Amino acid sequence: MRTVLVVLCLLLLTIFCLPAAPADVLRAEQPDAGLEPVPIEDYAIYDRVVMDKFLTSQTKLVLIERLTVTRLGPDWPPTSLALFEENGFFERRLPRDLVQDFIAKNRRPSRLEARFNFGVGYRFITEEGLEPEVSLVPVPAAFAYSSGRGPCETHPSHTHGSLTQAAPATVGILGFSRAGFNVKGDQALVYVGDHREDGTGAGFLLWLSRRGQAWEIADTDVLWIARPE
Repeated sequence: MRTVLVVLCLLLLTIFCLPAAPADVLRAEQPDAGLEPVPIEDYAIYDRVVMDKFLTSQTKLVLIERLTVTRLGPDWPPTSLALFEENGFFERRLPRDLVQDFIAKNRRPSRLEARFNFGVGYRFITEEGLEPEVSLVPVPAAFAYSSGRGPCETHPSHTHGSLTQAAPATVGILGFSRAGFNVKGDQALVYVGDHREDGTGAGFLLWLSRRGQAWEIADTDVLWIARPE
C-alpha cells in the first residue's frame, strides 16, 4: 500500500511540475486566439451592404477578410470621436450614441464566421491566403438584389468621384468593421473597404436604418478611392 502511495505521489509531482507552454508560443500557434467572434446581429448589416453595393448578376464569389478592420482606410489613424468630428461624416448628422457605439466596438479586431447569407459563394482570406470555400446558404426573400444601386454610389455632397469598370465575377477583397448601433437599435453604422488585385478600391461608411425586420441603407459616405497609377 505504501508503495502504491509513493508511485501516485511521484505521478502527481510529474504532472504539476511540467513547464507550461509560454503564452507567446500559444498565440503564435493560434494567431486569432483571444479574439471574440462577431455577434450574429452584425451579419444582417453585412448582407444588406454586400447585396446593395457589390453584387451584380455576374458575381460568383465574394472574398472577405477573416478579421474585422479597425481603421477607416489603409492610411487612416485609429477610429475616434475626434476623427468623426474632424471629417464631419454625413454632414455631422450621425447620432452621437451611434458613433460612440461604433468607436467602442472597433477598438480591436473580431473574427468573422460563416454566417453570411447574401446568395453567392464566399471565401475568407487571411495573411496566409485563402481559406477553404464556405458552403452557400440560400438567399432569403428579404434580401432580394436591388440593381438600382451600383458598387460605388456616392453621397451628392461629396466630390470624390466614382469607380467605373465592368462587373467582375469575383468581388473583393472586402474588409468589414464591426457594426455600431444606436440605443434604440433601429440605426446602424458600418465601414467596408473594397481592395482589388489591381491596386484599385474604395472605402465606404454606411448608415443604415431598420424598416420592420429588414435593414436598408439610408446613406453612404465615400471615404477614399484608390485609382490605378
